[in-house]
Amino acid sequence: MTDTAPHFGTPRVQTSRSGTSRCGTPRSGTPAATSVVRLLLTIAALFGALLAGASPAAAHAALTDSNPKDGAVLATAPKDVTLNFSEQIALGEDAIRVLDPSGKRADTGETLDLCSGNVVKYGIALHSGLPDGTYTVAWQAVSADSHPISGAFTFSIGAPSESSVALPSQEAGGGAVGVLYDIARYAAYAGFIVLVGGAAFVLACWRRGAAERPIQRLVVRGWLLLTAATLAMLLLRAPYTGSGELSGIFDLAALKAVLSTKTGAALVSRLLLLGAAALFVAVLFGAYAKKNAEQADGGQAEDDEDSSLKDLTFGLALGGGVVAAGIAATWAMSEHASTGLQPGIAMPVDVLHMLAAAAWLGGLAALLVALHRSPALDRSVVRKFSRLAFASVVVLAATGAYQSWRQVGTWQALVDTAYGQLLLAKIALVVAMVGAAWCSRRWTGRLAEGPGAEPVAAVSRPRSGDRTTTADSTGNAAADAPTRTSAGTGGATEADAPATGAGTDPERAAQLARQRAAMEATRAKRERDADPQRSGLRRSVLVEAAVAVVLLAVTTVLTSTEPGRTELQEAGRGTGASPAVPDRPVDVVLPFDTGGEDGKGTLRVQLTPGRTGSNALHVWAESPARKPVDAPELKVALTNEEKQIGPLPVVPDKLSPGHWSANGVQVPLAGTWKLDVTIRTSDTDQVTVNKNVKIG
Repeated sequence: MTDTAPHFGTPRVQTSRSGTSRCGTPRSGTPAATSVVRLLLTIAALFGALLAGASPAAAHAALTDSNPKDGAVLATAPKDVTLNFSEQIALGEDAIRVLDPSGKRADTGETLDLCSGNVVKYGIALHSGLPDGTYTVAWQAVSADSHPISGAFTFSIGAPSESSVALPSQEAGGGAVGVLYDIARYAAYAGFIVLVGGAAFVLACWRRGAAERPIQRLVVRGWLLLTAATLAMLLLRAPYTGSGELSGIFDLAALKAVLSTKTGAALVSRLLLLGAAALFVAVLFGAYAKKNAEQADGGQAEDDEDSSLKDLTFGLALGGGVVAAGIAATWAMSEHASTGLQPGIAMPVDVLHMLAAAAWLGGLAALLVALHRSPALDRSVVRKFSRLAFASVVVLAATGAYQSWRQVGTWQALVDTAYGQLLLAKIALVVAMVGAAWCSRRWTGRLAEGPGAEPVAAVSRPRSGDRTTTADSTGNAAADAPTRTSAGTGGATEADAPATGAGTDPERAAQLARQRAAMEATRAKRERDADPQRSGLRRSVLVEAAVAVVLLAVTTVLTSTEPGRTELQEAGRGTGASPAVPDRPVDVVLPFDTGGEDGKGTLRVQLTPGRTGSNALHVWAESPARKPVDAPELKVALTNEEKQIGPLPVVPDKLSPGHWSANGVQVPLAGTWKLDVTIRTSDTDQVTVNKNVKIG
């Protein structure tokens, strides 16, 4: 029996094919909405904790050598200063500056491009006739993977002197501009994952979800977040790699210069592709959603669609895939994948890695929203996403293994470098996500085996104009609420009075309709929440989403961290020798025996601070009775046999019996040095003892 009474403002409630009634979703303030709010707060807390703990990371390019070397003392003034880097860099105006002891420019401002083959070398010419003293070299550049780098070192002509040069303590890419740029980078990755993953979830798992408002809002917000973050990065790029001043975003000349760089071109390309993505989203949630709704109203199953809808699905999948791959390529062509080993292979692998991550993590976000806000979700949707997630994990594992080998290279780099440690953390998070996904898969299987209707959630959003139906406890559709009969009333309808009033009072009829919809939604939700399988599925998916947020943050930090392979090469650890701990003196004890009377004892040698540049040397000689040995002569020499440097002689001054000292001992580079100490205890008795020490 159908209800012929008019329903002014009454929400339409449809009946699913399985016979389960579907009415309005709970409004905000319900436990479902509260759960979503709690999830967002948890995500924000985790995201903020990771962001706060992430210091400005070292970039891919590194200064590998210089002439003069850091701390070198030259007899005559050089004609120029040269710098060698581990990869290609971009230099702007005043990228290399040489300052005299008073802080004035000692260079001509003429940058020299000395690159040849695989050698990345730049220099700057110096003025002639430079006076003696300590000179400071300050440089700033942008590495090929888009990250700013900077540094400074000193050398002396004639002898070291006092210097009034005050260099900025802030590293390139730091300060307020650096923080804002990093936030924009995080937001861009998050927006890409939500946009691409949410759209993939609709096309591959839940085509009728295109008409669901929560899913629509999720994908559109992903597009807005990625677009806003890209615009912010484009405006912040000039001060991020240059002055570091926030006011630099208004410098149009600097913005024009950014557009001519590789990173600027990638950001502009991303904005153009986002325009195409906007058209894709409009069709997906417009014509495509309408066709799916028409099919659902006609009683067709989702898998039994007509040829026109199949063609539209194929076209959207193909076009959306091309646009998504293009957006992912804007990262691959401007960051780590575009430099280093095998860039021709690394860039397409990086695109596949990002697409797989988006399909998994973004699809997970869409599934979580659907479980909480779109009660019409069928079990088949969860099963389809489970298959999509499994395929994504396989692609992630394969591409991630290649990327790890390319960026790390050795087990030592995996353990000893910041990049390797972050990579281990990422792997642990992926394993945790896979474990949570396995739990979700088990809950899905239990749902499929258990009794009940097909949808994971028994109700859906009411649509204006539909006939109002209810469902009994078995899930079978019944007549409309206003025409339901009540036992003991002689066949009178349960809502005769309200229905009669509705004919004369449309506002009252609408109010009653809203009340009925709210009561039906509450009843249906109570039935859903009483199902332990559904509750278990929601909890496991929530855990997956929380881990995914942390995983996304770690991945974003990883993209701005110097790869382990480069870090080891820069530190000189690729050969197996590790430098000494910075700012810790080299302190060694050497036994000696000159062969003469009272010629035995020990030498204690201390080099402070034990790093490249200027050091203070102290030597103490003691007899076996721990008394000072008043030797007439003592000499020291440093030799780096690997680099064929030295011996560099040092003649310390005698401060007291058994104690010698020398200041300004120059160590030109880090590595393993052989320390030779020659002690003469009489006119004819002397010996040279040595030991290898690590100076960092």
